[in-house]
Amino acid sequence: MGPTASGKTGLAFALADRLPVEIVSVDSAQVFRDMNIGTAKPDTATLARYPHHLLDLITPEERYSAAQFRTDALREMAAITARGRVPLLVGGTMLYFKALREGLADLPEADPQLRAAIDAEAAAQGWPAMHAQLARLDPETAARLPPNDAQRIQRALEVVRLSGRPLGAFFATQRAIALPYRILVLALMPADRDALHRRIASRFDAMLASGLIEEVEALRQRYALHAGLPSMRCVGYRQVWERLEGILPAAELRDRGIFATRQFAKRQLTWLRSTPGIESIDRLDDNGINDILQRCARFLDAAL
Repeated sequence: MGPTASGKTGLAFALADRLPVEIVSVDSAQVFRDMNIGTAKPDTATLARYPHHLLDLITPEERYSAAQFRTDALREMAAITARGRVPLLVGGTMLYFKALREGLADLPEADPQLRAAIDAEAAAQGWPAMHAQLARLDPETAARLPPNDAQRIQRALEVVRLSGRPLGAFFATQRAIALPYRILVLALMPADRDALHRRIASRFDAMLASGLIEEVEALRQRYALHAGLPSMRCVGYRQVWERLEGILPAAELRDRGIFATRQFAKRQLTWLRSTPGIESIDRLDDNGINDILQRCARFLDAAL
């Protein structure tokens, strides 16, 4: 686990070179087909050497939930262990990790018509206005969501409109579902925030140089997309979408993309700090990687 640009992928490859593991992606953006540059998806040559499970599952027009992830991840984990190997789950979508480890509340199913209506209201009024509406209906949930967190505001409004109950009422009755595996939870949590910010800036620059804008242009031509879809709300894609729509000046794209990525990393680190049972790792130098390898080896030896 770890924030964006913290080195999770490189660490996963180092572990795969030395241990009998198979990589399972825990990334809500990498499930989308044809979204490669902005999601930092491994290229074809890398995937040939280090195969990943749970990439390219749906089109950018579709939606994918934490519940779907839990089902898919458990299926892949069972197949991996049946082959006598060990699942190595790698990513930064903390809600997916939480869903896998703890199960999920029995929330109402998505209602496409209601979601479309909420999106239409947001298009007319803006997401801060929808956040204010949520604050009246479900103040507890609204208090923990930023005013522009469109995806979560939409879901919270959908739940309360469908059921008449706030999200917290469902979570209060949630029953924990035991994960049928022994787990070692490693979290990359760099203490040097400036170094992480430099990595974020460097990676976003590399994405732009590799054709992120052109990738979004191609997606818009190939698929029936709109700004409210989860795929186009992903960090980087949202800013490029606004640039192509003329909402965001071209000169501001880089700075806005880097700022949004830094804010995303901050939220990931906040979530990690509140997650129980993790072993945190400060930095990935040679000594750090060797230490991680030793921890994993001891864990696997103890499991045998």
